[in-house]
Amino acid sequence: MRIIVSEFMSLDGIVQAPGGADEDPSGGFAHGGWSFPYFDPEVMGAVVDSFAASNEVLLQGTRTYRVSADAWPDRSGDPFSDWINAARKYVVSDTLTEQDITWHPTTIVPRDELVGTVQELRGRPGGDVYVYGSLTIVKALLAEGLVDELVVFIEPILLGGGKTMFPADGEARPLELISAQTAATGVIVARYRPAGAPPGGPAADPAGEDAGTEEQS
Repeated sequence: MRIIVSEFMSLDGIVQAPGGADEDPSGGFAHGGWSFPYFDPEVMGAVVDSFAASNEVLLQGTRTYRVSADAWPDRSGDPFSDWINAARKYVVSDTLTEQDITWHPTTIVPRDELVGTVQELRGRPGGDVYVYGSLTIVKALLAEGLVDELVVFIEPILLGGGKTMFPADGEARPLELISAQTAATGVIVARYRPAGAPPGGPAADPAGEDAGTEEQS
């Protein structure tokens, strides 16, 4: 299994609350739902649909799981919603309990077991693991070298501040551009993999101790 991260990102690197006004107003963020005007069904929709065809597992943080569990179970009849509702979900959280789980099938992963769980998944055969939102998880996975493909929808808007997905630890992490497409709305869909990683295969596992993560967005 490979770890595939997909995010909608503004030109100034913000990935907070692309989907709705109340998705994540933390820090006074006032632009929730900023991504919707830029969605192009022909180019971007085809990329999103491809995730349903190639991914087997969802990996999410607490906030992303809660938002998704409210949004998706009532949707059906198209390949993506049918897939996302049926997919195995792993939610990284120290606050959720089994009683909180309403979107099945779901497994709760303690925060300090994130890296070990992801390493174990990467050692399995099967479809890929899809991560969207879940910014703290994405930062942790990027920092640990556990992201095999990063798909970024770079949208032509400046948001002036908000949450990002990139580690701010001073480390350089070279990436290789796999492909780039331009949507009719001006969005650039860019796919990257770690520089030197074999095509279609996982990047080399990093050395070091397992690392936890804070509560996710």
